[in-house]
Amino acid sequence: MVETDACNSCLTTIRVMRVSLVDELEGKIDSLLEVLVSRGLFTRDDREEVLCQPGPRSRVRTVLDILECKGEEAAKVFLAISSHPQEEAQRHSKELNTQPQSIEYNKVKQKHKDVLRRRSESMLFYNTRHGEKTLFSEHYVNLLLVDGHQGLDIKRHELLTFGQKRLSMQQKSAVHKKIAPAELFSSAYGNRPVKKVLVTGVAGIGKTILVQKMLFDFGGRKDHLAFDFIIHMTFRDLNLIDKPTNFRELVLRKNRHLAKELDNILANDERLLIILDGFDEFRHYRGCNVDVFVTEPDEDAEVVEVLGSLMQGELLPNASVMLTSRPTAVNHIPVGCVDRFVLIAGFSLAEVHDFFLHYFRDDAFADRMFVVVSANELMLTLCYIPAFCYIVCCILKESKDLCGESPKTMTDIYVQYLVCLIRSHTQARSETFLQEQSTKGMEQLSDIVIKLGRLAFRKLMEHQTLFYSSDSDVAALEGCSLVSTFLDKIVTQEPGYTEEVYSFAHLTVQEFFAAVYCALTDHPLPDASTGGGTNSGHLDLFNRFLSGILSERNTNLLSRHLGLSYHKDKVDTYRQRIIGELAVLCDNGAHILNHLHCLFEQQDPSLALAVQPKTLRINVSDETLSQMDYNAIKYFLNPIEGKISELDLTGTGVSFEALRDIQPLLLRCESLWLGENNLDMDSVQVIADVLQVSDTMTHLGIGWSNLGDDELLVLSSAIRVKKKLMELWMEGNRVSCRGLLSLSDLTPNPLKKVVAIWNDLNDTEPELRRSQESITVNFTDDNMWEAWGEWVFKRCEVSSNEKLVTVLHKVCNVSVHYLEAHWARTFYKQLSQLIKHRIELCTEDDMCKKLRKFENSLDL
Repeated sequence: MVETDACNSCLTTIRVMRVSLVDELEGKIDSLLEVLVSRGLFTRDDREEVLCQPGPRSRVRTVLDILECKGEEAAKVFLAISSHPQEEAQRHSKELNTQPQSIEYNKVKQKHKDVLRRRSESMLFYNTRHGEKTLFSEHYVNLLLVDGHQGLDIKRHELLTFGQKRLSMQQKSAVHKKIAPAELFSSAYGNRPVKKVLVTGVAGIGKTILVQKMLFDFGGRKDHLAFDFIIHMTFRDLNLIDKPTNFRELVLRKNRHLAKELDNILANDERLLIILDGFDEFRHYRGCNVDVFVTEPDEDAEVVEVLGSLMQGELLPNASVMLTSRPTAVNHIPVGCVDRFVLIAGFSLAEVHDFFLHYFRDDAFADRMFVVVSANELMLTLCYIPAFCYIVCCILKESKDLCGESPKTMTDIYVQYLVCLIRSHTQARSETFLQEQSTKGMEQLSDIVIKLGRLAFRKLMEHQTLFYSSDSDVAALEGCSLVSTFLDKIVTQEPGYTEEVYSFAHLTVQEFFAAVYCALTDHPLPDASTGGGTNSGHLDLFNRFLSGILSERNTNLLSRHLGLSYHKDKVDTYRQRIIGELAVLCDNGAHILNHLHCLFEQQDPSLALAVQPKTLRINVSDETLSQMDYNAIKYFLNPIEGKISELDLTGTGVSFEALRDIQPLLLRCESLWLGENNLDMDSVQVIADVLQVSDTMTHLGIGWSNLGDDELLVLSSAIRVKKKLMELWMEGNRVSCRGLLSLSDLTPNPLKKVVAIWNDLNDTEPELRRSQESITVNFTDDNMWEAWGEWVFKRCEVSSNEKLVTVLHKVCNVSVHYLEAHWARTFYKQLSQLIKHRIELCTEDDMCKKLRKFENSLDL
């Protein structure tokens, strides 16, 4: 425990004991931080700064740095708290005493459960006809939930995306513990309460189904959810509110039965769970990081201010809140708001089969269809995503097989889905339709699809998912029987009037129809920025669909079945554009993943060969990669011969299986960046296998990857075989002097540079001083850091604002004394100028606020 010497000041004690404090507090830093904030010692900004640090040891160091600026009294309180961290955490998290519940309160509680049960008992599929009812209890298939992912301990601010093969997640249960829905608000570490949970996952992965499961279980009087009330709101509904409101009104919009006891419910907020579903669909999602707060349930404000205050704990601070979102919007949720990150990884292989059995209700037919899908790698991969699994089943049910050629891309599957739904709801096969209907009838069908596409496209560009009946694009569809196949209708009631509101059954369906409209009409292709733009990622799936529809096989299929014609000039223009953009992205090292997916959707190997960049640099960093992502990377790189100048897999959650899968590509890399991944010994062995045979690799980055001496010994042995590696960047790991000395015979030849800052090292150790010329264990003012700064700055220049913020989180958390070096002052001045330029061009208030925060921190 920490003890102070009466003769020394507390600040001096902290400085002297810094190393031991880091060792002692690294496992307790999260709970300690909560206590510091609750005591008023740290501000919310201090808390967010600490949480953005890469790893628990770095967080402790940042806490100690902040204390230097707080003064002697703060240091004294800190030492007292850190001497008894567990007792302080328990005292902080002790539940508030609740008053005995009244009979009326319990009656309302039971009624609310009955209401939620009734609302959630049916599962709504995307093409459910009127009168059809599918019981949730009979069709729900378990989803795989995992606690964050391995990168979140290192990068809490980072984007979460669907990745890592679902099967490997189950096999590595020690790392990725499966979570039951009832356990979402149970502390993963037992040392601090979980109040705010973010559930994220890609489109169609089952976020809303998870919400329905929780409501269904709660309404079914299951006691595993320790709440008296659950209030469920969707951001789609909240988008309808265009005037000041308050939290009480938001609750009562769909829960009038709570009116009599609402005061007691809100006063007893530690027993209240608020679920906010679909944050990425909120039209104000960029503005929830508010700095004007609402603190009372009856206080009127704009809806974004009410929800922002709720998310940040200023409104109903003891209530539990669960947010669901696609990954593209996660960066707009302040890091300090979230106690627990949960990733939905969809189905396992067994659950895909289980879904088939539930869907088809005929075991023999379900087994036969499962065999058909298992033979198609893409379809099987997509079936791990519940929404896509449903769509595949819909196609198979309608066609009893696959329509023509087996689908190879996501667009192929959605095109077949569109054809199947129209078949189903017109009660005729498309061939019969063509034979029996007049040319005018066929034109009407294609006209309806285009009108739906126009509605989808215009609203997608405006980030809208709900459409009023008064909208001209909605009015143009009036009287069309096919509309109910693709659009859901709800009726909103306001004082004095009611209005019908429509939405596509799923956001991916809207994105697909938007792409159909853009591809098959005279509408110009949307601009696609290759760097320095403001793309937030919400059009990524739209762009993939657009590319797939502008491929020859899908334009022909849509023309043959639905009478939708296409313009060959538009197809050719798009193909030339994607070739040119890929070449630019490869040359400048900008983020390239979605362009690779667009190329994959084309399914034309000649396009990859036509790119011919001057330098082949592939940057897919800071997004957890799925098997589909790796397939897209391989689809582009496999046909191209020669060296890969750079492959950046930083912060991608790369696994042993993924590294083994792309090992042939790794052998061609000159520079390979694998930092900010949790590289276990199996992963390290794959890297070692590459180093033993590669004549190409000269630069390797494995920083912040949880590597220790044993892993470094494996790598050093591999480097000795070919002796080609010239630079090894391994900052932020657990390497000690013993491990680093295993490289002593490799420096300065072939290893001219080893960067080992932020490890378990001391640059005063005599063994290290002898190798200091080649091994860097601290910041120095030399050409190495100037080159590093130039490399990072070039990345920043070609990054979108979203990606730029991600990079800034990593490089702007520096102590003041680092800025004394000439290279650092030059680098951060350039960075500051770039941020000022981006702010001048930025049109999004929330993004401007984030950029200004970094501008202020770099005010040199």
